Order: sequence, then structure tokens, then C-alpha cells
Amino acid sequence: MGRFARWRLVARAHPTISDVLLAGALFVFSLLPVDPPGGPSRAPLTGGAVLIALVGCAALTLRRRHPLPVLAVVTSAVVTALLTDQARGPFVISVAIAAYTVATLTDRRTAALAGGVSALVVGLAATATLGVAWLDPAVVVLLLWFGVAVAAGDAVRSRRAYVAVLEERARRAEQTREEEARRRVAEERLRIARELHDVVAHHIALISVQAGVAGHLLRDQPDAAEEALGHVRAASRTVLDELATLLGVLRQTDEPGGETEPVPSLNRLDALVEGFAAGQPVRWTLAGQPRPLPSAVDVAAYRIIQESLTNAHKHAPGARVAVRLRYDPEGVTIEVRDDGTDPASADPGATPGSGLGLIGMRERAETVGGTFTAGPRPDGGFAVRAVLPAPEEVAE
Repeated sequence: MGRFARWRLVARAHPTISDVLLAGALFVFSLLPVDPPGGPSRAPLTGGAVLIALVGCAALTLRRRHPLPVLAVVTSAVVTALLTDQARGPFVISVAIAAYTVATLTDRRTAALAGGVSALVVGLAATATLGVAWLDPAVVVLLLWFGVAVAAGDAVRSRRAYVAVLEERARRAEQTREEEARRRVAEERLRIARELHDVVAHHIALISVQAGVAGHLLRDQPDAAEEALGHVRAASRTVLDELATLLGVLRQTDEPGGETEPVPSLNRLDALVEGFAAGQPVRWTLAGQPRPLPSAVDVAAYRIIQESLTNAHKHAPGARVAVRLRYDPEGVTIEVRDDGTDPASADPGATPGSGLGLIGMRERAETVGGTFTAGPRPDGGFAVRAVLPAPEEVAE
């Protein structure tokens, strides 16, 4: 990094110090006896010249805070120095510095107006002092200094505004990316929570049903109790396998993974219904011609039936449940109904569900473009109905 670049960094980090150093250097050079070209020799250094230079240069230390007042003060000091024949060295440049500052901190119109007024006043003072016309080279050069200073200041202001716009756009883009990332994380968490709910709730309910059957038949029908315990073991193994499959999906793509269980599908509906049939009468019927469905629709249909059976066991234990699956050219329709329980025989210690099961089923149906309804039946019990679109021409 060069010396000039280091000086720019220091000036940006400490603007007040850089203004003080600039004003001090200009004050020192303003005391040097430099004669203007074509003009009379300057008078020897006097106290008035020192005072005028001190006032003008000291005002420059405040140019960033009060640009327009500083320009007025510096212009007045330079005009006074010219009219009293006390202008020495490069003191006149202080007006150009103040005009540059005004251009960097105000709008273009204000900068042009303020710079033009200062140039006009200083030009009048120079022509009066030197006794020359406006087109004299000394006056023209002096006015050019003002024009260059205002133009340079306006260019710096425009560049700063452009950089600020780019930085704001970058900040907003970064904020948008962060918000999108948070939204995707929230959606993924919701999806994982729904999968865990479907897997765990169903199999725990199945284990509870079979364990109850085993306890009821353990003494009188040990063979049937052993069969129920076999269902408990199978359900436990299944839930562990499905949890392992779900967690395996969350692995990084470069992590090694073993074989996983098949994705839940309507092809496994027999095993699903059989798991509940031992402790709760479940009857299911099939209408239409079964056909392969898109994987998302197939999984959604299986999970909706699974969750419906789980809810029936939780809220209507022992009640008859009817499952109806109908295929048609537009898709598949699922209906799960239970007869409900006698209020007098209801478990007083039972607690109402959280409603997350119904919410999860509705979300699954809507995710694949389907509809979902659920509610009490007029003649008692509860009914769930889902219509999932899967036209034959797009079914896989």
C-alpha cells in the first residue's frame, strides 16, 4: 500500500484531524510572500494578514459540519484580504476547498449556486484589486479553480451515493437470503415433525392395542396373547426401522448409508390394517382398479389412513372402523369412519388430542393438491375424507 493510500485511510478514519492538518498547512503557506503574476508586489507580512489567514483557515476545520457557513466565512476572509491588499500565498485556494466541501455534502443545485456566488464575489474583488478585466488570465484561472472544485465535489458526492446504493442492495439481498434460508429451515422442521408424528404415533398406538389384547388374553388364551405380543415386537421393529430411514434422509450426501426400508405405500395397507384388527375391528374395502400412483400421493394416502386409524384407537377404542379406498380416473379417495364410543364407557382419565394429527393430514392432502375434510358424523362417530388428485395419464 502506497503512502497516498495510507493517508486516505487515515483521513477517512479521522476526518477532524485531517481537516486540522489541512487548515494548518494552508495557514503556513498563506504567510509566504508569493506575488501574483502581472500584479503589484505584496506588502510585507502584517498582523492583519495573519489574522485574516487565521480566520479563514480556522473555519476550514468545521467544513464538514457546517459547509455553507464555512464557505461564507472563507469567502469573506479572501475578499477582505484581496481588497486590503493582504492576500498572500495560496490563501485564495481556501475558497475552492470550501466550495468542494459544499458540493460533496449538498445537492448539485445548492453546490452550483453557492460556488457561483463565491466565484462572482471573489472575481469582483480580484478585478478591483488587480485593476484588470474579467478575461484577464489571473482572473480566469481563479474562476476555473472554483469550477473544478465544484465539479470534483459533485463527482465525489455522486460516487458516494452510488456506492451507498450498492451497499444497501447488497445488504437487502443478504437479508433476503437469510430470510429465505430461515423459511426453508422452518418448512423442513415442520416436514420432519410431521413425519415423526405419523411414524411414532401410529406404531405406539398399535403397540398399545396389541399389548392390551395380550394382557386380556394372557391367562385364558396364551396362544392368542403370544400372537399379540408378536405384533408388538413387529410394530416396535417397524417404528425403529422407519425412524432409522427418516434419520438417514437427514444425513449429508457424502455420508455412507446402508439399505433403507421401502417408502410407506398403499401396497402395505394390508399390514397396516392387520396391525389394528386384533384390538379394534377394522374393515376395509377397495373400489376401482388399483394402479401405481405418484410417490408423493402414495405416501400421503398411506399416512392419512395410518393417522386416521391411530386417532380412532386413541379417541374411540374398541369401536368399529371402516376404511374405504376408491380409485378413479382423476385420483384416489380415502374415507375412514368409526362408530364412536358410548360416553358412559369413555375413559375419564383420557385427555383430548392436540389436533396435530388432523393438521398433519390436511397439510399432506393440500401438499399434493388434494382436499381434506374431517368431523363428527350425524349418527355418531367420526369421519375423515381425503381426495388426492392422480390422473391416470400422469400417474407413475
